[in-house]
Amino acid sequence: MSRRRIGFWYRLAAVIAKPPLILLLKRDWRGTEHIPADGGFITAVNHNSHLDPFAYAHFQYNTGRVPRFLAKDGLFTKGFIGAVMRGTGQIPVYRETSDALSAFRAAIDAVERGECVAFYPEGTLTRDPDMWPMTAKTGVARVALQTKCPVLPVAQWGANLVLAPYATKAHLFPRKTHHVLVGPPVDLSRFYDREIAPELLREATEVIMAAITELLSEVRGEPVPTVSYDYRKAREEQRRKAAEEGSK
Repeated sequence: MSRRRIGFWYRLAAVIAKPPLILLLKRDWRGTEHIPADGGFITAVNHNSHLDPFAYAHFQYNTGRVPRFLAKDGLFTKGFIGAVMRGTGQIPVYRETSDALSAFRAAIDAVERGECVAFYPEGTLTRDPDMWPMTAKTGVARVALQTKCPVLPVAQWGANLVLAPYATKAHLFPRKTHHVLVGPPVDLSRFYDREIAPELLREATEVIMAAITELLSEVRGEPVPTVSYDYRKAREEQRRKAAEEGSK
């Protein structure tokens, strides 16, 4: 997408958001050669701070291919923020409602129009104690397999050092670096032209998340964890232990 197609609302958001982001964060952005010059594609990005959507949007805006994020529907009704979300073409997600699938249809439509759709496959901030990507939801795989578009894995790190997940206090000094590393498209061709069943979606999602985690390992200079953190299983285990303690 050329810069002349970015549009008024995205340019306005950039005018507002870029100056404080430039002051707040140094930048180490790599892998921009993998961003397609044209055509629809998906970026699959890890999520470890409430600040990182802004930092990542800054990175991708500078590539000339602005992202369409999937975001909670409540953000689209909040005054000026809602106007910006609608004006920049973000995609509302209606969780646990009859409209829940509309986000995937909108994402597919956006990709087929030649746009970039940015997914946080985990669906929320990571709960992993060591800040690695968690076991993900399968929405990104569903859109990828239906469109057969390029899926670029993206690792980011640094915004979480300013504002940790679920933290209320920011650590502004010393100035942190926002690292972004974009990898080449994930090869999902072995999943094409097969029935899109839950197991297939899980397998494709695991391939995408493994690529993101490998990139994050490179950024952090640390080995990849042997097992992905599964928040649902961890919560069930906590409940089981609590029940056992209560029965003693």
